[in-house]
Amino acid sequence: MYPANITRQEAHARAGLVRTDAYELVIDLTGRDPSGADLEHRDQNFVTSSTIRFSSDAGMTYVDAIADELLSGEFDGKPLDTTDFDGERLPIELTKGDHVLTVVARHRYSRSGQGLHRFVDPADGGTYLYTQFEPADARRVYANFEQPDLKASFTVSVLAPESWTVLGNSPDAEPKPIGDGFARWDFQPTKRISTYVTGIVAGDYHREQATITSSKGTIPASVVCRRSLADKLDLDRIMATTQGGFEVFEKHFGAPYPFESYDQAFVPEYNMGAMENVGLVTFRDDLIFRSRATAAQYESRDNTILHELAHMWFGDLVTMRWWDDLWLKESFAEWASHFAQSQLDTDENHAWAAFSNARKNWAYRADQLPSTHPIAADMVDLEAVELNFDGITYAKGASTLRQLVAFVGRDAFLAGARRYFEKHAFGNTELTDLLAVLEESSGRDLTEWSKQWLESAGVNTLAAEFSTDRSGVITEFAIRQTASAEHPTLRQHRIAIGLYESIDGKLRRVHRVETDVAGELTPVKELIGKHQPDLVLVNDDDLTFAKVRLDPRSRRTAVENLDQVDDELARAVLWGSAWDMCRDAELPVADYLQLALTGVATETDQTAVSRVLGQAQTALARYVPADRQPELRTQLITGLAGLLRDAAPGSDHQLAFARALASSVDSDAGVELLNGWLNDEEVPPGLTIDTELRWHLLTQLARLGAVGTEQLDAELQRDNTISGAEHAAGARAALPGEADKAAAWQLATATAGLPNETHRSICLQFNQAGQAGVLAPYAERYLDLAELISGRKGVWESNGTVFAQAALTYLFPWPNADQDFLHRLDSWLAEAQIEDSARRIIGEGRDDALRALRAREFNAR
Repeated sequence: MYPANITRQEAHARAGLVRTDAYELVIDLTGRDPSGADLEHRDQNFVTSSTIRFSSDAGMTYVDAIADELLSGEFDGKPLDTTDFDGERLPIELTKGDHVLTVVARHRYSRSGQGLHRFVDPADGGTYLYTQFEPADARRVYANFEQPDLKASFTVSVLAPESWTVLGNSPDAEPKPIGDGFARWDFQPTKRISTYVTGIVAGDYHREQATITSSKGTIPASVVCRRSLADKLDLDRIMATTQGGFEVFEKHFGAPYPFESYDQAFVPEYNMGAMENVGLVTFRDDLIFRSRATAAQYESRDNTILHELAHMWFGDLVTMRWWDDLWLKESFAEWASHFAQSQLDTDENHAWAAFSNARKNWAYRADQLPSTHPIAADMVDLEAVELNFDGITYAKGASTLRQLVAFVGRDAFLAGARRYFEKHAFGNTELTDLLAVLEESSGRDLTEWSKQWLESAGVNTLAAEFSTDRSGVITEFAIRQTASAEHPTLRQHRIAIGLYESIDGKLRRVHRVETDVAGELTPVKELIGKHQPDLVLVNDDDLTFAKVRLDPRSRRTAVENLDQVDDELARAVLWGSAWDMCRDAELPVADYLQLALTGVATETDQTAVSRVLGQAQTALARYVPADRQPELRTQLITGLAGLLRDAAPGSDHQLAFARALASSVDSDAGVELLNGWLNDEEVPPGLTIDTELRWHLLTQLARLGAVGTEQLDAELQRDNTISGAEHAAGARAALPGEADKAAAWQLATATAGLPNETHRSICLQFNQAGQAGVLAPYAERYLDLAELISGRKGVWESNGTVFAQAALTYLFPWPNADQDFLHRLDSWLAEAQIEDSARRIIGEGRDDALRALRAREFNAR
């Protein structure tokens, strides 16, 4: 599924032959060719001249370039024959010594978010460009050696309209007019960095200048966004978070910020949350909030800002040699961002509670899929890399680092990190390089720890086993550790065990033990003689990565009284345990709904509120047999209506309950309620029906067939923005009519040139609970789609991996994934000629469907 693949073996061979020194790039965005003549398609193409200075041994290698045409080539001062260029690679024969290679190529603007993405804003006609290169798309913009261990210094010049804002990896360049309304920006050379973290941002951007106080002095900084979002840009909060991150990271990493400037660009149609280009971070611009946002949304954005800043050290300063060690940057940035939030917040545990409620649940799901893999994964090629930007690499990796901090101590862990940056600055590393400095700082041999945690897949389950005498005093206590048959590794865990008692209407911790757990059964003698409490919480403080099971009394206490637990992080562990048990068909959905409706009203972590309510809806839609759904849906809707009624006007809780209620209604009365809100009738006091909430209400009405395309078109006229277009496309895909589904399927699977985020919105909203009948034909069509994608047939010859992954992931026919379909799927999988990446995604959908079938059987009892 990955076009223009590069294997680890090829990269290793080239790194043994080539040593890069410097690049000189001229990126011409004026719509002209090197002679000054207009390009035939000015809004589709641009020209780049790439000069690479390097040394080598003798041998054959290749230069990477994904281009429509190579216009010229020169090697060591002589014209280079480019007839062997295949659209992806240009072979070159090397002699031993120093070399200079120049390639001039006509490249293509992207509409997929990969390479150099070009967007014209429907709100004001402004043009906006930005680059996205990870893992290997710099070659879509300039010819290069596309692998992370061939670092070089980059000197970049950009030719563009004189009125534009143009940013690069270096501090501001003064534009020099070159005639015809164009200018040239010449940026200073960078330090040695990898190709995938180079980048530019160019266009009609609104820019706010700022500065950062660093330990090495004042750093020039700025924040940019589209002009149509300028009035929503909350510069002060963004820069306060950034400044706080600089202070935490420079203090604890022992190294000043490694680069010379720090710009942050919020860009349209972005495929991911953000990207750590050196000194030029790019973010999804829906992180500039158009409508009322909750505390959880702001905290999540703060975390993203800190995550990308952490990458300036973990990833940009010190970079993995090859993508096997992707975790060396992503796991660390994930851990570091939450660590920074914990240092900046008055409650050190709040950031870790939010991490547990959101990111860690993502990791638990990923680690139980058939596609799970070790954190230090076997990345044989770019196709494997693309699929491993996942919950294992990010959230399990960060959880494992949190466990490592508990294992070796925070001071030793940070001392190792400081030594790591000192020893490997501007270089490349592997797993053993990190372990060496951590062993040096902690005095502990981490070989076995690495095998258990970094080099083995799967999640353990921890449960307390204990006995009491007649008076309720604990006479025996142990922790039972289990693992799945597929991934049987039992690990060493550093955990805390908390005993909670009901005191003055609150469940408070009355005793805590921290201990090491290893093997199947670990006695905990410190708890012998304690009175059995109302709640025994294994993995209190959430130090390790493991599923937690509660004893019967503790489980009853949690279901009935979770809102009384007075610690946010303890509640996060309980929320996670309950969701695990619900997914594993060990906790009835009715109990999970009771737990959710009881606990969210007073939950202080807004991340937990939104996640738990979403999980409740998932449980109801997928884990409950059809004949029990009306009863439980009534329970959920009634509960949400009560929570909304009692919520403080204008509060985050009120907004979360309103959105959840809208997502849950399925009756004429519900339709009437949502239509009333849209018409400003009977709106709960303090609830603002703003742009984002209007689209949410309309999408839910579309799901129920209570609005049509005319109303959605009218709303798009009201919100004539790219966000509005994405919402409208998703809402149309949610409509239950046969013609509506056919139109959405055509757009999602057989239409070229669709913007990436519009395509994703369609795929996300296509499958809806309660629409199994109209969706039935698409179960078989999904299998045909997978073959088209794998064979790169039709539009899939040009639609990239982002589109393919969205289609295969979100269009999996879960509403009709019954036992008969799974039998059909298994027969098809046994015969189908599809790529491993497609097989992996389909296997994940199959596993979710099997889990849902087990849960439905359990909840039918």
